[in-house]
Amino acid sequence: MARYTGAVCRLCRRERMKLFLKGTKCDSMRCPIERRPYPPGQHGRGRVRDSEYLLQLREKQKCRRIYGLLEKQFQLIYAKANKQPGITGENLLRLLELRIDNVVFRTAFASSRSQARQFVRHGHVLVNGKRVTIPSYVVRKDDVLTLSEKARKMIVIRHNIDTLDRIAPQWLDVNAGEFKATVRDLPLREQIDIPVREQLIVELYSK
Repeated sequence: MARYTGAVCRLCRRERMKLFLKGTKCDSMRCPIERRPYPPGQHGRGRVRDSEYLLQLREKQKCRRIYGLLEKQFQLIYAKANKQPGITGENLLRLLELRIDNVVFRTAFASSRSQARQFVRHGHVLVNGKRVTIPSYVVRKDDVLTLSEKARKMIVIRHNIDTLDRIAPQWLDVNAGEFKATVRDLPLREQIDIPVREQLIVELYSK
């Protein structure tokens, strides 16, 4: 399976904002965007002429990078959101939020979405008692996520639970003591706190 293997801090600098791709490092002064808040490369400080297409592209790239998806994966999720009834942009963000790797990140069991994806890949996450190893798996309402017995003893997960100051969204009920989370309802747009203007993404794909 293809995946991005480059420096993720360059992605934050390219979008001129923190995307929180490196866990606790993003909250410290070691974050490169604190020292170099401009795009990477020799033309990073150059003047850029903003256009309608550029704004739409940057919103799409920002959203894709926050959730750690490749272009083809993002296109498939958008196509699925476009077929669903309702507002396409909200459907898109809802599908992204319900990915199991994002749900594990929201529970604060993992410090970043990439770490959450690794936990899922290694079989540490169970949905309704069954092991799921596909990070793109979409959870449903009333699904119960738990950590495996092996994962509950892992120092990194216990450290995340004890140190991460992350509030679970309203649509998710987290019980850290039992290493369990329940999907109470489908997330609404006002409950999704990522800084993305989804309408620009819809306009980009509608051309």
